[in-house]
Amino acid sequence: MAKLSENAAKMIAEICDRYKDEKTPLMMILSDIQNEYGYIPLEVQELVSAKTGISVAEIYGVVTFYSFFSLEPKGKYIIGCCLGTACYVKGAQQVIDKFSEILKIKPGQTTEDGLFTLDALRCIGACGIAPAVSISGQVHPKVSPDQVAGIIEEIRQKEGMSA
Repeated sequence: MAKLSENAAKMIAEICDRYKDEKTPLMMILSDIQNEYGYIPLEVQELVSAKTGISVAEIYGVVTFYSFFSLEPKGKYIIGCCLGTACYVKGAQQVIDKFSEILKIKPGQTTEDGLFTLDALRCIGACGIAPAVSISGQVHPKVSPDQVAGIIEEIRQKEGMSA
């Protein structure tokens, strides 16, 4: 969505119109846009502002406050490393550090090829299988740092790529 196409602008206007009768429509509008496009860049926030009368500052504040929303496109595979207490105690920091080292990105970033996004999560409710890693919604139990390279390589092979 680098340059907002006419179709994208029309779709965003339609999303805003869906909620025009709502008292507080912003979260619903942003959620629908995030689900449709995967991220909410500044030009989209400006369009939502023009359509709803909500200030860009308020929209930006919401987009940056909630971790569900993103200002940047996410990778095809979103790797979420749980850093909740149980996972952290069982070595989750070393796991996320290993993903970061191998992928050459920090949490919150996406690889240049657009394949991976690395996210630090607070708790995914998988304390019994800590440390847990979620990859595009699939939870991997008891992940250790020495498993990380194999996980990444398996995904790359599935994509027809190799390290």
